[in-house]
Amino acid sequence: MECLLDHIALNVEDDDRMLVFYTEVLELPSERLTAYRAGKVPFASVRLNANTIIDLFPKKLWAKQPGQQRGLLNHLCVAVSKSQWQALHERLLEHQVEIETGPVPRWGAHGQGTSIYFRDPEGTLLEARYYESMEQERECLLGS
Repeated sequence: MECLLDHIALNVEDDDRMLVFYTEVLELPSERLTAYRAGKVPFASVRLNANTIIDLFPKKLWAKQPGQQRGLLNHLCVAVSKSQWQALHERLLEHQVEIETGPVPRWGAHGQGTSIYFRDPEGTLLEARYYESMEQERECLLGS
C-alpha cells in the first residue's frame, strides 16, 4: 500500500503560543487561522507540505475526552534541504530554542541524514533532518 501522511494532530495547552512557534519560528504557513480566531472552525493548522498539515487542537477539544493522554507521541521529523536546515538551526538559536541533540547522523526514510532535535513550547520533540543525497526544497514549506 502506498500512502501519504495527511495530518498530525497535536493536543495543545496554549494554542496562541503554539501558533507563534509553528508560524514564526518554524515559518510554516497557517491554515484556517482567521476562521479559527472568528470561532468558525474548531482548530487551526499549519501546512508542512502539499500533502500534510499539523492540526493544533486547543484544550477545549481534548481535555474532557475520556482516556485522552498527552505525551504519547515520541517525536516527529521533517526532512528539508540543507540550506533550509541551516536557516532553521540559526532561527532556533535566535529564538533561544534549545537544541537538545545534534547535529547528529541519523537513519531515516531516505537513508542517512543529519538531524537536530528541539522542542516546541509545549514539549513535543521535533527533529529536523537533511539528506545530502536528496533535495527536499520543494516538498517542505518549513521556512518558506
